[in-house]
Amino acid sequence: MLVTFHTKAYADIVMFGDVAKQLLTLMGHSGTVPSALKAEDVPSALARLEAAIEERKKADAAEGRGNEDDDAPRKITVSQRAVPLLELLRAAAAEKCDVVWDS
Repeated sequence: MLVTFHTKAYADIVMFGDVAKQLLTLMGHSGTVPSALKAEDVPSALARLEAAIEERKKADAAEGRGNEDDDAPRKITVSQRAVPLLELLRAAAAEKCDVVWDS
């Protein structure tokens, strides 16, 4: 399943369903698809997601991730996968727009 995030303030973002649901949960949402955030709820969801991502980055650093052998394939972290959604949420918060997602 793919999940597409929409807002008037930013281009649509498409993510794999499992990653999207994980990020929605980190934002404090149930992870239900389809659903939405009203414009007034976007800043708090953004703040929760940013805080959760920072905690994940600290945990990854503490576990020594990123120091793997150069020849080994690198795992893409949730923090990296969150970047487009963070940008969308920041734009929506700045322009006071709703955020909607569907599959």
